[in-house]
Amino acid sequence: MSNYVKFAEVYDLLMQDVPYKEYVQWVKRFAPSEHFPLLLDVGCGTGTLTLNFFKEGYNVSGIDLSEEMLAIANERALKEALPIPFYQMSMDEIEGFQDYDVITIPIDSINYLEDGQSVKETFNRTYNALRNGGQLFFDVHSLYKVNEIFMQSPFTYDDGNILYVWHTEEGEEEYSVYHQMTFFVKDEQSNKFDRFDEEHYQRTFPVEYYKEWLYQSGFSKVEITADFTELPPSFNSERIFIRAIK
Repeated sequence: MSNYVKFAEVYDLLMQDVPYKEYVQWVKRFAPSEHFPLLLDVGCGTGTLTLNFFKEGYNVSGIDLSEEMLAIANERALKEALPIPFYQMSMDEIEGFQDYDVITIPIDSINYLEDGQSVKETFNRTYNALRNGGQLFFDVHSLYKVNEIFMQSPFTYDDGNILYVWHTEEGEEEYSVYHQMTFFVKDEQSNKFDRFDEEHYQRTFPVEYYKEWLYQSGFSKVEITADFTELPPSFNSERIFIRAIK
């Protein structure tokens, strides 16, 4: 699992195409802030989505494993004078949170858990942190994305200030992938490029596994859609969205 030490510095620039507003709307459609005000954003990264939730009326806190990501999130909240607390914690070790109305684990964060037991423990922990009637929202890579789309690497990006070459390799475990990324980031003062490398490992599971594990944790209803639509997943869906109710 990557610690995002250098990646945190360029994360936001590389995530500009992520439809954060659509993510907020998905949550608001089923859990509007006036009825579900207390929200825990798990795997919050640099806090972009967390701040969006706050601005939509949620009383939100953020959790992430990366100290570097949280430092950026804290700085962003302070700059806008938003009273958002952030905590460093792994999602499968969540503790100290009770009676939350909503928990989100956005932007394939759960795919950084390396085995099914960690996913199950995350579901147990989030279930315990929710009130009765509370809702869990998360998304994962589809099997098609891991097995087909990711295997079409290398991928490249170059905006003149940041360049990366992204290679992928099939992981040893089923439905897993290694991401190997080389970044070149321009230094504004010297006008030279600094290089750093990142390795990330992600793993996903069949939709049926997630559904069964959620029910085993005690959730009473599980709804599964794909790609920011209200439709169930198809063979070539890329991102699976899952909503579970306690």
